Order: sequence, then structure tokens, then C-alpha cells
Amino acid sequence: MISNIIDAKSIDALSRLVDKAQNIAITCHKSPDGDAVGSSLALAHLLYRMGKHAQVVTPDMVPKALGFLPGVHTVVVFTKAEQRAREAFERADLIFCLDFNRLHRIDKLGEFVGQCKAPRVLIDHHLDPENIFDVMVSVPEATSTCELVFRVFMQMGLLHLLDRYAAQCLYTGMMTDTGNFTYGNDSPEVYEIVASLMRRHPDRTWLYNNAMNTFSADSVRLQGYALSEKMELFPEYGAALLSLDRDELARFNYRRGDTEGLVNKPLAIPEVSWVVYFREEPDYVKVSCRSVGDFSVDDICKRYFNGGGHLNAAGGEFYGTLAQAVDVFHSILNDLKKENNDEEKQ
Repeated sequence: MISNIIDAKSIDALSRLVDKAQNIAITCHKSPDGDAVGSSLALAHLLYRMGKHAQVVTPDMVPKALGFLPGVHTVVVFTKAEQRAREAFERADLIFCLDFNRLHRIDKLGEFVGQCKAPRVLIDHHLDPENIFDVMVSVPEATSTCELVFRVFMQMGLLHLLDRYAAQCLYTGMMTDTGNFTYGNDSPEVYEIVASLMRRHPDRTWLYNNAMNTFSADSVRLQGYALSEKMELFPEYGAALLSLDRDELARFNYRRGDTEGLVNKPLAIPEVSWVVYFREEPDYVKVSCRSVGDFSVDDICKRYFNGGGHLNAAGGEFYGTLAQAVDVFHSILNDLKKENNDEEKQ
């Protein structure tokens, strides 16, 4: 049985807002992944089946690799159609914020959303949400925001609206945020949710192949290069470092999503318990971190990279050069060594 883990007062408040709303805007974090896009599209589809008008607006482009998701062609991209995006929020009488905990996670769209008069609803599984939402469904223990969207509709008594298309989106988000259900999903209820989704007849094999097992030739070559030429190992610290600059990305015709999953690969090495991956962007360095066991990459990203996330999966941004980001990584190793030495002396 799937338990009601979301506070009943939040569900009641959300139900009242949805009942009154007719034009609803939905947004998610920049550089959206399977969970962000999947939860947004599923929610839009479910609201549409309730007779609402729902528009998904992303801060930037949806990765081409997620182009198989039902409804992705309806997404308005802020960086490509700013006026249409603004109009969607201006006419909205309710705004859903999915898979992010702070407005800076939606980049330039954050300032605009923060000024909107419509109520804002947060559905998210990241730690420490910003206190700027009228209703907050914040459950860091959840596998994904897609899981939470399912639970919200379950507790609202609206699962009868969940059809194959919404199930495909929710399953994709849960699958990608757990590495095909290999981490972050210890609760048996996760599989009960999956079973409920499977009763809507999504093609699980097709979804897996599209979301996690389909790469362009350039992507395969880029990831191979990163692992063979750029991976650095630090056995003393159980650490691995990957870094790619803009010239290297351009050499392999990089497109967003081409390095999806790369940060996880060094964890296959028994001596590696945590990984940092730096990808140079035009204005900053994107940081992705993964770990196994009780090593908290959430702490690493919070302390050093203006970010955070979960114990074993976190990310952030570094505003400086790639070389400076690498220097920070080495300073982390020094800090860990000092902390370990201090603990041994106590």
C-alpha cells in the first residue's frame, strides 16, 4: 500500500488552488533532466485532463535526448521565445515550480517568476527549499519529483486521470533520477508506484532505450575521451575527477545531454567512492557530483560550489575558470585530509 507522506494541509491547500485556477504555468530548473521534464509534462497532461490550460515553460532548451517524451513539442523555451514565456506567466492564475528549490535554479526566469502575483506551488525533492512558495510539497526522501507528482495526484484522489502518456513521463523521471532504479529507491513503495504506472501500459523497454541507452556517435566518443584521457584518480581520498573545457566539448560537437551519466561511470571502480565532474560553460563551470555509501556530495556542493542536492547526488555552479574550479577540487582534498587528521588526533 502506498502511504500518504504529504501533509494533508498541503494537499487541501493545493486542491483549492487548482480548483480555482484555469490558466496554469509550470516551470522547472535550467538544463532540465528527465525528472524535471517528465514531471512537468506529466503534470501539464493531468491538469489538461482536469479541464485546465497548462503551459510548460523551461528556462533553456530541453535536451534532444528527451525528445521522445509525450508533449515535449508543446514546451515554451524562455531563451528561445521569451515573450511567449512571459505571456504564459502573466496570464497564469497558478504557477507550479518543479524539481528545484530556489529561484536562482531557473536562471533569468527566476526574477520574473518571483514578481508574478499568482500563487506559487513547489513540488520538489531537494533539500532546504526557499521560503517563497504559497504551498510547498518538499520531500527530500523521495526518489524524484515525478514520484511526488504521482503522490500528489494520489492524495488528491485523481489517479483515474493518470493515463499512458502521463505514466510514460513519470516513469522516465523516476528511472533517470535513480539510474534505472539502482540507487535512491530503498522504499518498497517506489515499486508499488512503478506497478501503478505499469498498469497504464507504458512501454518500459522503449522508455529505457530512449532515456538511458541511446547516444549519438559524438556522445559516445566524447564520453570515451573523457574517461580515457581526462579522468584523474585519487585513491587516497577515494575520489575521481573529470573535467571538460569548451574546446574539448566543441571537438566532439557537444550538445546538451551528451555527457548524461558520465559522472557515474568512475564509481564502477572499487577504489572510487565519490566523483566530481566539471563542464565548462560560457559563463560558469557546471559541477556534478556523485558518491556511494555515506560520503555526502551534498555537503561538498553546498560548501564549495553554490549548490547542493542529495547525499549521493548533487550539483552546483562555479563562477570562475575551469582551472580555478580544479584548484578548488584540490583544496577540497586538502580540507578532507586535514579534517581526517584532526579526527585521528582526538
